[in-house]
Amino acid sequence: MIQYSKDLAIHETSIPGVLLIDLPVHGDNRGWFKENWQREKMIGLGLPDFGPVQNNISFNDAVGTTRGIHAEPWDKFVSIAVGSVFGAWVDLRAGDSFGRVFTAELDPSTAIFVPRGVGNSYQTLEPNTAYTYLVNAHWSADRLGEYSFLNLADETAAIPWPIPLDRAELSEKDRQHPRLGDVMPL
Repeated sequence: MIQYSKDLAIHETSIPGVLLIDLPVHGDNRGWFKENWQREKMIGLGLPDFGPVQNNISFNDAVGTTRGIHAEPWDKFVSIAVGSVFGAWVDLRAGDSFGRVFTAELDPSTAIFVPRGVGNSYQTLEPNTAYTYLVNAHWSADRLGEYSFLNLADETAAIPWPIPLDRAELSEKDRQHPRLGDVMPL
């Protein structure tokens, strides 16, 4: 259920640099409207000025579609256009917070800023969910070697997926990602 009364706000999480954002959603008999990205307001509240250059959308038709855990060489601002997800983020950067996990449910009234090197993943909670994200570098197959990956079922991360992974829709590639002990920190 979308909360229509939220004010724009940014909250720190347990992972350094990962910021959870409340987005005001204004609804009436026609539907709803939100400012999904508003640079001046968000920077004024503490979001980094990360300079987005590309907007991506991942459409997922089935409940339980699960993607990740991928850490790319760019920052991203993730939001939901329609539907909802259980999101899980794992710090895969070298340092004291390596392996730290943060989870949250996202719907159109929430967003999250994910800095480069933090693994990003999600599981859809509703059919026909559209997951959208702004990034500050262009995707290129040549950069796949700069990614870091973590297995969705890693026992150390122990992500509490709402839909058990054996009943979820996963790619074969995501099933093959390494466990945390085998991940080289970024």
